[in-house]
Amino acid sequence: MKRSVLAPFSVRSYRYQWPADLTASWAFEMEVLILGWFVLVESGSVFLLVVYGSLQFIGAAISPFIGVLGDRWGYKTLFLCMRTIFVIVSLVLLGLAFFDLLTPTLVLLLAIIVGILRPADITIRFALIGQALPASQLVGALGISRITVDSARMVGALAGVGLVAAFGMVFAYVVITSLYIVCLILSFGVAGADRQLLASRKPSSPLQDLKQGIQYVCAKPELVGTTSLAFWVNIFAYPIGIGLLPYVANNVYQAPQTMLGWLGAAYAFGSLVGSLVISSNRIAMGSGRLMIISAAIWFALGLLFAFNEVSLFGIALLTLMGFMQSLCVTPLVAVMLQSTEPLYRGRVMGIRILAILGLPMGLMLSGPLIDAIGFGGTISLYSMIGLIGALSMIQIWRDQLWSKSAPANRTQAM
Repeated sequence: MKRSVLAPFSVRSYRYQWPADLTASWAFEMEVLILGWFVLVESGSVFLLVVYGSLQFIGAAISPFIGVLGDRWGYKTLFLCMRTIFVIVSLVLLGLAFFDLLTPTLVLLLAIIVGILRPADITIRFALIGQALPASQLVGALGISRITVDSARMVGALAGVGLVAAFGMVFAYVVITSLYIVCLILSFGVAGADRQLLASRKPSSPLQDLKQGIQYVCAKPELVGTTSLAFWVNIFAYPIGIGLLPYVANNVYQAPQTMLGWLGAAYAFGSLVGSLVISSNRIAMGSGRLMIISAAIWFALGLLFAFNEVSLFGIALLTLMGFMQSLCVTPLVAVMLQSTEPLYRGRVMGIRILAILGLPMGLMLSGPLIDAIGFGGTISLYSMIGLIGALSMIQIWRDQLWSKSAPANRTQAM
């Protein structure tokens, strides 16, 4: 087997998918920031800003159905359909901005469409990687793919702000639309479905397919364990680095808005470094053990972060938390893909994306908790529950996810 970091690029489909995903991720991050700022400035309503942000998650609720469609139609077909819609929506927004017709209400309406499709896009990305790459290269390929998201959060957001500030909304949307078009063109190079595999499917209704997918996950302990961990980290770990940083910068560190940028950049940088480490495919530890250990360290760092009031130490902790995030969630997806038969890949990845709903749940729960027991008390509670949950996996799924001989740990670094 190849040991090169670039080994996944020896697969033609991946050579097209990676830059396609990169341009899509950059466009996503630029668009969310630009439109969020537009909604806030034009409406003067923080509530509408929160609504716009929440709409980015709504597609997670239907991601299992997207997985069903991918398994029935083929992932490439669904991939091209979704990315065509991204181009159309961006063209509509560009036209509205050009003719000065864009309003917060129209942005929210269009955000519903995009918010449904973005989590679905991630579902199909994973399924396509699982379809094209051999098991020995999955962890490295997923790590490289994760770089597209991490780099977009760091650079794409800054580019979006710079373009609007320097050239205005219309020019910024010309760039975003161009990125979506390039993404669509590259997506045509992704490998199509195995026609024999699609033909082997027994006729059934979409609801039956979904039921079979849920039954399939429930019957495999390693899939139950990884799905549970994905939901766990979304509720108790992600809110710290994604939703609560404005509160930390303003109320805990009592710092100006620039500190928020440093905190967000630190978390994203740590995640990017973690993705680079994972993409090397040289960590001498099985994927199952790596994701559990990384999750435990991630939550332990949260305990330190909970009562820290020194901003520089907070930046260092967030960098480490971002790093452990990548070392947890990337092998988690690899275990799920390795444990799933091709006929069920889309549905299993759809159920994995469903775990994202834990993030808004964790954020909503944190609000009243912070009012009641303070930020430190809330985050320490979250982190302690998360740490206990992560460590309990060693006993609950010892044979499937922790043991060195477990299937999840057999594919070692190449």
